[in-house]
Amino acid sequence: MSALTSLKLTASKKPSSVPPILHRRNKLSTKIWEQIQLANAQKAGDTFTVKKFKTVKDVDGSSKSIEMQKRVRPWWFVSSEGKVCVNVRYGAKLIELAKGKTAVEVATAEDLIKTLEVIKAAVEAGELDGQIEQASGAVRAGFGR
Repeated sequence: MSALTSLKLTASKKPSSVPPILHRRNKLSTKIWEQIQLANAQKAGDTFTVKKFKTVKDVDGSSKSIEMQKRVRPWWFVSSEGKVCVNVRYGAKLIELAKGKTAVEVATAEDLIKTLEVIKAAVEAGELDGQIEQASGAVRAGFGR
């Protein structure tokens, strides 16, 4: 028992569900992480792919899970002035970072990575919760047709 006396023991239990806004925040944070990895890979001249599992049926009719590559599309583009601009997306919807502004302009690939990291930190801190909620509502509304 002497080993356990050095630990801080508490009476705590795991929550059974995650609040919806926290789930959406984590989802967007994961997508931004993918964009950071994609930017790092393009800077290094490599490719970046994310693996996902898909269930398919054999000729026999039995289901099996196969590993596939998920396509990660870059959120950045080159504007007409030659600057690199990056959008933040939740599903197919653009998130408005400020009133009427949906893109961040950067100069280099290194600045792109730093900008994505700043945006990821803002998402994790909850600074974009209102915009995420609005974009989520717009995405959900598209499924109701």
